[in-house]
Amino acid sequence: MSTQPLVPHAIEARAVARYIRVSPQKARLVIDLIRGQRAAAALQTLRFTKKRAAKDIEKVLRSAIANAERKAEDAGESLDVDELYVSRCFVNEGPRWKRIRPAPMGRAFRYQKRTSHIVVELAEHHRAAAGRAEAAAAEAEASKGVSGAVRKVRKSLAGKKKSPAKKQKK
Repeated sequence: MSTQPLVPHAIEARAVARYIRVSPQKARLVIDLIRGQRAAAALQTLRFTKKRAAKDIEKVLRSAIANAERKAEDAGESLDVDELYVSRCFVNEGPRWKRIRPAPMGRAFRYQKRTSHIVVELAEHHRAAAGRAEAAAAEAEASKGVSGAVRKVRKSLAGKKKSPAKKQKK
């Protein structure tokens, strides 16, 4: 029976903010700054960017990070947030709000308030995913057999150890 190496699946997460009241063109200027960066570096970039859209994009990025943590927790895996990077991010155009502004001589000028849909996708770096898979395999190997069971019991008892009772003076 041949054993094939486990192909680790990298954890991916996504967050979307819809109907954000900012022009897609202006939001794309900011989103281009973080494409391909590590999550922590992208947060720092957004924090110090002097554009109004940066605040909304930062919220979406933080949501994507939280989604990745939750996804890893639900799968029972450990996730190093420092290994996440922005794999895809883009801004789509949302619906436009049509408005009318009064003009001279009883006329009206139309203008549009644009909205955006912001999408940020994060992925775990493939080396981190491979390391996580190796650690899980090593843990499974260590817990095999009788010695592994003994190790597990010792480990659980070590966590529950109580300090010895102090003797009272008479």
